[in-house]
Amino acid sequence: MYEAIAQAAAAIHSADALLITAGAGMGVDSGLPDFRGTEGFWNAYPPYRHLGLSLAQLANPMWFERDPQLAWGFYGHRLNLYRATMPHAGFSILQKWTARLPGGARIFTSNVDGQFQKAGFAEDHIAECHGSIHHLQCTRGCRGIWSSDGVNVEVDARDFRARGDLPTCPECRALARPNILMFGDDAWLSDRSQTQEEKLDAWLRAQSDKRLVIIECGAGTAIPTVRRFSDYQARGASTTLVRINMRESEVPSGVGIQSGALEALTAIDASLGAG
Repeated sequence: MYEAIAQAAAAIHSADALLITAGAGMGVDSGLPDFRGTEGFWNAYPPYRHLGLSLAQLANPMWFERDPQLAWGFYGHRLNLYRATMPHAGFSILQKWTARLPGGARIFTSNVDGQFQKAGFAEDHIAECHGSIHHLQCTRGCRGIWSSDGVNVEVDARDFRARGDLPTCPECRALARPNILMFGDDAWLSDRSQTQEEKLDAWLRAQSDKRLVIIECGAGTAIPTVRRFSDYQARGASTTLVRINMRESEVPSGVGIQSGALEALTAIDASLGAG
């Protein structure tokens, strides 16, 4: 691991720009739950064990029609949790590196928690490929996407069901849902995420002849969207991929660090300081 840390630090030291890619493992050091496997999900949400519902079964838009209190109990709890969670110090380390690079940094993440924005990264520098829990859409599709600011969902901690009024569309007053890509979801409005990714693509084209380092944190293979994106972008001759993952740190070409995000970023930062 020490050699990998030194290699990562050397790559970042000589980089012109950073592409930060992040999966669910990025939030674990902030205290967010690890949904790895059915047992991991049930450990975070015990009531769903008794219902026999896995993450893939529960994170399905059909529940907003069949059982809105169940659907908003799950997503309301997550909304409240993400609002209350402070990003760990690794985010600040990434910002520090970004500030000294001529090309700056951009973020590609499958996380819907808004932690990068909360840590101070610019909104238009972030691409959220699976959407954001901090934005809503109408279940009837009568309008576009709007912010969930000011929307509060009361959730009973005993059964994780929503209580009281549920979020509604300001146009037609139908039930609202998070603007998140769920499993089996053909109603997700991708406009916001698509615009973000178009901006990211333009930035990446501008870095085509630059020394780009990809810092991937906590992106596993179960839902491989981020890993595939990182691998694809790492094909460039002047690009180095640094893959930080507690369990799946293998990398075809680049640097693999078997570690949590905060531990690895802290170690790399110390190596940069020592250099």
